[in-house]
Amino acid sequence: MAEATDHPRFDVEVVTPDGPAFQGEAHMLIVPGAAGEIGVLARHAPLVATLKAGSTRVHVGANEVLEFATGPGFFKVELDRALALVDDAVNVKEIDDARAQSQLETAKAELEKLDAGDSTADRWQLEQRVAHAENQLSVSGRTTG
Repeated sequence: MAEATDHPRFDVEVVTPDGPAFQGEAHMLIVPGAAGEIGVLARHAPLVATLKAGSTRVHVGANEVLEFATGPGFFKVELDRALALVDDAVNVKEIDDARAQSQLETAKAELEKLDAGDSTADRWQLEQRVAHAENQLSVSGRTTG
C-alpha cells in the first residue's frame, strides 16, 4: 500500500480575511464542499466549488494531518495549487470555546432579527456561521446546548 509520502506534493493555501491560516505543501487536501467532501491530490483537474462550514484537512506528511474548523467560502484548484478562501479557519488544536460560543450567539441573534424582518442579512451565510461555530464547539468537545 502506498504511503502518503509516495504522493507528489502540491501548493495549498487556506486563506481568511485576516490572512493565511495555512500556506505550504501537502500530499492531499480535503475540504467541505457544499455537496459533500472534496479530496484533492497533486495534478487534480481544475475545479471551482462552494464550501460550507466544516472540517478542512491538510495532509502534510506521513500520518501528519492538520485539521481546521472552517467557515463557508470558495475553493479553487488549478495546476498544482489549491486555494480555499473561507470566512474563518481555526486550527482544531487552538479552538477558543468562548470565541466560538460568542460567534454562535451572535449568528443566532442575527437569524432571529432576520426572522422578525429586522435584518437584510443573507440567511445561508448566517446558517453557515451558526454551523461553523457549532462545528468548533463539537470538535473541541463542548456541546452546543
